[in-house]
Amino acid sequence: MKEISIDIETFSATDLLKSGVYRYVEDPDFEILLFAYSIDGEPVEIVDFASGFDEMPEDVFNALTDPTVLKTAYNANFERTAIAKHFNLTLDPKQWRCTAVDASTVGLPGYLDGVAKALKLDVQKDSTGKNLIKYFSLPCKATKVNEGRTRNYPHHDLEKWQQFVDYCVRDVEVEMAIRKRIEPLLDIGSQNDQFEQKLWALDQRIVDRGVLIDRELATNAVKVYQEYAETLLNRAKELTGLSNPNSTAQLGKWLASQDFKLPNLQKDTIVEALKDKTNMSDEIYEVLRIRQELSMSSVKKYMAMLAAICGDDRVRGILQFYGAGRTGRWAGRIIQPQNLPRAFLPDYDVAREALRTGDTDWFEMLYDNVPYALAAMIRTMIIPPPGKVLAVSDFSAIEARVIAWLAGEKWRIEVFKTHGKIYEASASQMFGIPIDQVDKELRQRGKVAELALGYQGGAGALIQMGALEKGLTEEELPGIVSAWRKASPRIKQLWYDCENAAIEAIDSKTLVKLHTGVSFYYSHSSLFIKLPSGRKLVYANARLEKHKTYDKMSIVYEGMNDTKQWTKLHTYGGKLVENIVQAIARDCLAESMIRLDEAGYTETVMHVHDEVVIEAEADSIADIENIMGQPIDWAPGLPLEADGFETIYYKKE
Repeated sequence: MKEISIDIETFSATDLLKSGVYRYVEDPDFEILLFAYSIDGEPVEIVDFASGFDEMPEDVFNALTDPTVLKTAYNANFERTAIAKHFNLTLDPKQWRCTAVDASTVGLPGYLDGVAKALKLDVQKDSTGKNLIKYFSLPCKATKVNEGRTRNYPHHDLEKWQQFVDYCVRDVEVEMAIRKRIEPLLDIGSQNDQFEQKLWALDQRIVDRGVLIDRELATNAVKVYQEYAETLLNRAKELTGLSNPNSTAQLGKWLASQDFKLPNLQKDTIVEALKDKTNMSDEIYEVLRIRQELSMSSVKKYMAMLAAICGDDRVRGILQFYGAGRTGRWAGRIIQPQNLPRAFLPDYDVAREALRTGDTDWFEMLYDNVPYALAAMIRTMIIPPPGKVLAVSDFSAIEARVIAWLAGEKWRIEVFKTHGKIYEASASQMFGIPIDQVDKELRQRGKVAELALGYQGGAGALIQMGALEKGLTEEELPGIVSAWRKASPRIKQLWYDCENAAIEAIDSKTLVKLHTGVSFYYSHSSLFIKLPSGRKLVYANARLEKHKTYDKMSIVYEGMNDTKQWTKLHTYGGKLVENIVQAIARDCLAESMIRLDEAGYTETVMHVHDEVVIEAEADSIADIENIMGQPIDWAPGLPLEADGFETIYYKKE
């Protein structure tokens, strides 16, 4: 036996989607119902635990811990975690390979059904699965018809159970068909493949460890919010006379009755309306302010924490390896650490002390806007265990450094090798003045330009980055775009070089190398971009189409859009550069994570964008910064630097 492909069906009273697999398997009712497997590509066999007749074959059970046997599954984290819990085993992630990750690396969707359809496989995932899972894997409502039971067993519907068995078998068949189709694209066994597998194993240890949560504080946060929200809602009822002023329909009608019109009641619209109090009554202003406060979603983060928290007060599984399929970056799950609020409080110690009491009145006395204060405190729910600190270290301006290095923009590289003041230096270059003459206003222009324009953005990108809110006028924006591009000619050229290389690779089916160490080629109907690290970005079913506006060819491929639909997408030079730069930044983080682990910092609990968070001994941060700032062999000349701090609760410094 060299390889075993696995799929399982399970039962738990805990909601998997809300709580994640780690809390799911802690439920006392958790069990594996079906265990389907294929050994070395042979026909699928299945063990039916729920019916009470089957036992796990000894060779299959032994294979679960045999380091010479590769275990594969679609979303292997679920199978590995559930099997380990069910059989009380320790399963080394180094012995597993995740087909979902492999599918994402070649530009395919992140879910089994989507991959099967995108590949147009002969074998497809059974569409009846959701109903079968609902029937057998979830608790049911007790009724007179079902004689008051809260769970369905095989004997309650033998026909459905056989369908469930077939469904489980089919999933293994689909997973194997996917592996067979995509294996030629994976370079299995190559140096890069081995590195990515090593990184995935480290990732699994990180998500297995999870983050430690201050359960008491998180519980109090929900309590304080709910009490405060009830007070606000009662006040809104008093002002409007509505039974539910939180209802968009009811509130819209009330505003209309007050001769006050808004295009909609979305969050951004309310924020904009509240900027001008002169055109509304005091009552309307207060009602809109209440709606704004109640619309803050911060409490949902706390509730997500508490739903997923395990018996040891840790929340696990908050990161998804290769979750961002275009770049290979991690995605957030459950509490979404990549998407925490940017709110800020001047003194978190005071806020935490107040929240610890659970006294809503005291907390409200300290903070007029309770939802805002709670939003600002979400990070502080993550704490180290006794005797440790959280060492938080992140790359300084990593994307700006990577794009400067990639483009060979020498003045930028020199900035990062010396004083590092890229906003001032950018303004100096843009406006042709010495850097020591850059005042606060010019620095602001340099900052907005740096954040918005690196990927071929224009005036619209500046507006999205908040240029107007920072005091710039729309009339100024085209000039800023022009000045930035003139100051960064090599970056501008990089956009066109990448677009032309991609078009040539697709059109001529040839390898196109750029001086940057990035190369483009076309294979298996897909565009590949090979990065300096050796990793590849894949644009599935890539082709050229006539541009709708300009007299040129446009690059088209298939991928997931913003609504998670597999569809035709367009790309261009600036977007390709953005993907490449973010992918290289990801690879820099990956190198650092491996180095930190090998240096003995084995308790990384999470990472966010370009930042790592480690449970460490005090006074470790200087060494961690040094490790992250070390040169990388495949990126000679890339000026890396990390800044960090130690804390007794997670925060942004």
